[in-house]
Formats: sequence, structure tokens, C-alpha cells
Amino acid sequence: MTNEGISDRAQVLLKALIERHIEDGQPVGSKTLLAEVGLAVSAATVRNVMSDLEERGYLISPHTSAGRIPTSAGYRLFVDSLLQLRPLDRQSLNALREELHPDKSAGELIQTASGLLSSITAQAGLVTLPRQQTNQLRQVEFLPLSGDRVLVILVVNEREVQNRIIHTQRVHTEEELRQAANLLNRRFAGRPMDEVKAQILVEMEADRASIDSYMKTTLDLANQAFEEEAPREDYVVAGESQLLGSATPEELEQLHDLFHAFQRKKDLLQLLERCTRANGIQIFIGEEAGYEVLGGYSVVTAPYTDSGENIGVLGVIGPTRMAYQRVIPIVDVTARMLSSALSK
Repeated sequence: MTNEGISDRAQVLLKALIERHIEDGQPVGSKTLLAEVGLAVSAATVRNVMSDLEERGYLISPHTSAGRIPTSAGYRLFVDSLLQLRPLDRQSLNALREELHPDKSAGELIQTASGLLSSITAQAGLVTLPRQQTNQLRQVEFLPLSGDRVLVILVVNEREVQNRIIHTQRVHTEEELRQAANLLNRRFAGRPMDEVKAQILVEMEADRASIDSYMKTTLDLANQAFEEEAPREDYVVAGESQLLGSATPEELEQLHDLFHAFQRKKDLLQLLERCTRANGIQIFIGEEAGYEVLGGYSVVTAPYTDSGENIGVLGVIGPTRMAYQRVIPIVDVTARMLSSALSK
């Protein structure tokens, strides 16, 4: 949206009104606005300008009072033409550098990024998991625990480590578990996990009379180890409570539906998938997202990459009166740092 046809004075007043409303969430009256900007005009002139902006659809009067608040169109004009971004403060930058460390696994980085976005912006932070890639088995280890329990350590792809506990039909010695792991690593290391699982099932269905006890032990262990994978989440969200702390009474009524959307996921996933395919910062204000549940909220996202390819998206969800000048740089820098950590 352009600011064509809107006078410089009107732009100054609109910018000041939106910044004031972002700060306290209250309707802004002409006297308050005049004191805020310090223009050499009368309160009547300010009222006339505000009336004109309301007729154009940039402001609305929520009550019978003289105060006004921005509409989604007003926020869009503000973001596109009037916003002055703030550079990231040193404390936030240092926190991102320290926490988004390449020594962490991809899963840990995703969780960390979501939490950082929430804590730094005081909004809800979310990060989609990387697009599902073909997982390759690198190594498997079996360690005996008490009774019939066995700890399975799977190394998948380059460095993703997955741990899980399985229950076996009988107690196995440490030597049996070591031999089973060695056999699986010799036969299957470097092959796609789906292919490994399929081959194990084929061999288990073969004539069991031709399978010695050593091989049977190995196949039984492998079948449990590779099948009992943790369910895959679609995205990680953190900081829902942040929205409660900054919400006005009117916004509290909308939060229930938003939290339900976090759990339902479908609508948000469709929106985030669109953002993953785009480049750079994407900003959806209110109904621009295309979902009724987001009518009173804004979504600011940026894709993150691995080897130059978009593999996911991260962002912030908060009320339309969020501090865009601060949130946008935080989302941008977090996406860049997450991309850098993943690529290393």
C-alpha cells in the first residue's frame, strides 16, 4: 500500500498515532496526538486529519469516544511506508550468537530458535521443522539396561542422534547387542532408513527355519529400533503466555481461538508453507493471512536455509499492534543465524 494522496502532515500524525497505540493499546485522541507530535496546528486541525484518515479506512473509532485506533490497512501503510526499523540491540544479538551454536543438533536448534524469538520479542515464536528429507542410517548402537530394556542410539544423516528405549523378548548380553549392532552397521550404514526397514521386514518374513538365532536376534532388535520412531511434529511454538501478558481485555477474548489454532495446526501450516516458498521477510497483518482466527494478529516470518535452499520458516505471532520496528529485524537476524548454524 502506498501513501499516495496522503499529506505529509497526515503521515506524521498517523505514524505517531500508531506508535502510541502500539505502546499502550489504547485509543488515541486528538489532544494526546497533538502533544505527541508537537505540530504547530490546532486540535481541530488534528481532528479533521484523523477524520479524513478514518474515511480512507486507516483508522477506526472503537467506541463513542473521540479516540481512534489503526485498522489493518493503517498498519499496512505504516509498515510499508512509515516504519523506521531499529538495529538489533547488542544483548539480543549476543543471545542469538551464543544459543544458535552449530554444535547443537538440528532439533535443538529449532527448539532454541523458537524460544529465543519469544523471549526477545515478547510474542509467540514459532519455527517449522525442516522439510522431511530422506534419512540415511549412519550408525546404530545397542546398550543393555536393566531387565529386558535396551537403549538404542541411532545416528541419522550427518549428525542427528536419536535415543530410544525398547523392550526385548528376553535379556540380551552386552556382547550379543554389540554383535547385532556391528552386523546392522556393516549391512545397512549409508542406506535410506525406509529401505532398511523394508529389507528387515522382508527378511523377517522369510523362512524362519533358515534364520539362525544370531540373525533372528539382530532382526528383532532392528525391527523395534527402526520402527519405534518418535512422532514428527510440524512446527515448534513457544511463548503463548507472552501473548497473555501483553493482551488488552478485548484481545484476551481472541486468544482462546488463537491457542486452539496452535493445537489444530492446519491453517497455520498452510500459511507457513506459503512463507517457506517465499524469499525474505513476509508480513501478514490481520485478515491478510486469509484466516479468521488471525484477524486481530500479525505474523512476521522469514525462511531459513541449508546450503542456500529454503527448508523451513520461522517467525513471530502477536497482536497487530506489535512493535514491528523491533520484531522485523529480530526475525530476519534469527533466520540468518539459524541458517548459518544448520549449514555448519
